[in-house]
Amino acid sequence: MLQMLYQGQYALFFILIFALILSLSFHEFGHALVAKKMGDNTAEMAGRLTLNPVAHIDPMGMLMVVLIGFGYAKPVPTNPRNFKHKWADFWVSAAGPGMNLLIAIFAMNLLALAMNMQWTMLTTVAAQTFFITLAVINIILMVFNLIPIGALDGHYMLPYFLSTKHAYQYRQFNDKYGNMILMGLVALSIFGFPVFRFVWKLGYALLPYIT
Repeated sequence: MLQMLYQGQYALFFILIFALILSLSFHEFGHALVAKKMGDNTAEMAGRLTLNPVAHIDPMGMLMVVLIGFGYAKPVPTNPRNFKHKWADFWVSAAGPGMNLLIAIFAMNLLALAMNMQWTMLTTVAAQTFFITLAVINIILMVFNLIPIGALDGHYMLPYFLSTKHAYQYRQFNDKYGNMILMGLVALSIFGFPVFRFVWKLGYALLPYIT
C-alpha cells in the first residue's frame, strides 16, 4: 500500500484504508453480536458490541497493513462456558466472515442499483471505486478468515465437521503449530511467494455471484 503513496495515488490509498477499517469493524462486530445472541456477553462488557472502529482497530495491525500488506484487528473476547448451544462457537466464528459476505453483497448490489437508477452521487468514479473496493476487500477477508489454521476463524469451525477423534487431533496440532505455520505463510507471501493466490482467485471468482 505504501507504493500508492509513492505513486501519488492518495485518493485510492485513503479509499482502501477507509474500506478496510469499515470491513474489519463489521467483521468483529459480527462476532460480538452473535456471541451475545448465544448467551455470552463478554464482548459486550468489553465494549466490543459496537460498530465504532476505535473499539476494533488495532493501531499496530493497521500500520502493518500499510507497511507490508498484512495486518489484524483486535480479537473479540468470548467465554465459551457461557454459550447455550453446542454449535455456538461455530456460529460466533462464522459471524465474522458472514458479516464480510453481507457487506460485499450490499456494496455490489447498491452500486448495481445506483447504476440502473442513474443515481449520480453514487456513480461517480470515486463512489464506484469505493463500492468495488469494499466488495473485494470483504470477499477476500471472508475467504482468508475461513482458512482453518492459526487463529483464523476457520480453525474454530473445522472441528465441527470432523469426528471427535480427528477434531481433538486437529485442535492439538493447530494449538501447537497453527500460528507458526500461518506466520510462515504470511512471511512467504510478503517476500513474493504466491501462497495466498488461491484466496484472491476464489474471492474474484465469487464476486459475479453476489450481484
